[in-house]
Amino acid sequence: MSELILVGVSGLAREVLAMVRSSGQYDVVGLLDDEEMAGVAVDGAPVLGGIEDASGYTHAFLLVCMESGTARESAVERLRALGLENARYATAIDPTVQCPEGCHGGRGGILLRNVTLTASVSLGSHVVAMPSVTFMHDDDVADFATFGAGVSLGGAVRIGRGASLGMNSSVRDSTSVGAYATVGMGAAVLGNVPAGQTWVGVPARQADGGLFNPDSTS
Repeated sequence: MSELILVGVSGLAREVLAMVRSSGQYDVVGLLDDEEMAGVAVDGAPVLGGIEDASGYTHAFLLVCMESGTARESAVERLRALGLENARYATAIDPTVQCPEGCHGGRGGILLRNVTLTASVSLGSHVVAMPSVTFMHDDDVADFATFGAGVSLGGAVRIGRGASLGMNSSVRDSTSVGAYATVGMGAAVLGNVPAGQTWVGVPARQADGGLFNPDSTS
């Protein structure tokens, strides 16, 4: 069984730890985190040290478990500066995930229980999908995107790099969510969300100062 180290002490890391233990996918050696936690155990797995210590574990795969896509991206950049290449990253896919032939994903992906990919879905590297996310035909998801539990995408949706979609939000067919954009919990996206913006509500509109603006027409 391959050895695995989780990068980042988080709720997501605990969920991944439970998943890979129950499925027998990996032998989790421990976790790495910059907080002063060395020697502490997380659900029985030891915190081994900081992120920079990853270069010392040459025989283990890595899985970055920060909950934010931008935090995962920053960690990957730090690890790249240490000389860790893309081949060092594992993927963690729950046995209940539906992923038919013709769908594919990049390194570092985390797909939790009951995620569904229907046909010709493309997921980038370090994408995280929480339980019961649905990707419909021809969806194209860029690196470091994050999907809360119960997110539903229509067909031919484009999700940009580092975008974050909140729990139970949905995106209409043939629309897009731009890079580093945020879609709030329960939002219904009916049009294209520009890069870097936050959209909330039903139907979703751009947030104004962090609050929903019902008069927004953007």
